[in-house]
Amino acid sequence: MPTVVHNILDMALAVAPWLVLGLLAAGLVKGLVVATTLTRWLGGRGPWVIARAAVIGAPLPLCSCGAIPTALALYRGGAGRGPSTAFLIGTPGIGIDSLAVTYALLGPLMAVVRAASAVVTAISTGLLVATTERSEALPRTTATSACQGGCGSSQPLPAVTPPPAPLGARLAAGLRYAFTEVLDDISIWIVLGLVFAGVLMTFLPPDQFAAYGSGLVAMLLMAVIGIPLYLCASAATPIGASLLLAGVSPGTVLVLLLAAPITSLATLGVLRREMGNQALLYYVAGIVVTTVSLGLAVDAGVAALGVDVGTQVGAAREWLPESLAWACLILLLILGIAPLRRRIVAGRRWWQNSPTVKQGQAGRDNSV
Repeated sequence: MPTVVHNILDMALAVAPWLVLGLLAAGLVKGLVVATTLTRWLGGRGPWVIARAAVIGAPLPLCSCGAIPTALALYRGGAGRGPSTAFLIGTPGIGIDSLAVTYALLGPLMAVVRAASAVVTAISTGLLVATTERSEALPRTTATSACQGGCGSSQPLPAVTPPPAPLGARLAAGLRYAFTEVLDDISIWIVLGLVFAGVLMTFLPPDQFAAYGSGLVAMLLMAVIGIPLYLCASAATPIGASLLLAGVSPGTVLVLLLAAPITSLATLGVLRREMGNQALLYYVAGIVVTTVSLGLAVDAGVAALGVDVGTQVGAAREWLPESLAWACLILLLILGIAPLRRRIVAGRRWWQNSPTVKQGQAGRDNSV
């Protein structure tokens, strides 16, 4: 009988290569997106701006709390409530890193459905919140993070940004950001998600849970649980995989994968303070109605097509060498343990500044 530790390790090996790939892609996106360009693209109001905010925000490597200061800076810089809300939902709903993990654990169908559903949820909720623009006009103050350093390290966009750095420097800084700050933000949550998923896979009876894991009531319960919960998109994925294997319907799992990452109590508090009670009510209603509707649609579509989503769970691992999975897992463990990473960086700097290395470098320069 498989043990909890065995299931956790097995799922961690399935996730590791794709998480490394996702972090690489997230670092490149971070390096290529310039703050001034982002502000220009998301400025203004209207349905097309809301859709653009949702699409642009989707690949960015920010969690729910990490997206708050950026969204506030956009809003206080002149962006409408609709685009600001769409960005606030679309950014943590699905990033490149979590999309890669979704493909690895849940298969290609759920990866596509999750990405599209996150964008649809951002657009629909943004359109709904945009209707409160005239009914409530609150003063816009200086953007600050409601997380206070506890859940996300992103800083607000400055009002006046310096000229962009050279592309090479931006890409290097983006990769450094992905494998330090982003990994620090999500590592503890991914570990908790893997542990929770391993426990579910070991002790949850599939037949018994399947009887209660679908339908409108189950999806509403997932939405109610997920909205106040702070769970990043990557960490929610192994939990979703374990629920699928336990017999929960794909649509119900999708509701959790959407509701948990795209908002949190911190997001709700900031939204109420900035936009008022009516906007908060529309925000929550938009998320609940949209995610549950998408969940029902996915279950209906899967049933009509006769697709067994459970067979796709972990299928991407089959064509990856096990040695690569172990190497990526070890790399993530080294980089994810901040004190160990800092010791390695400090040792590298000490070596570069040592007299022996400096003398060797001076000798090479003189020979040239």
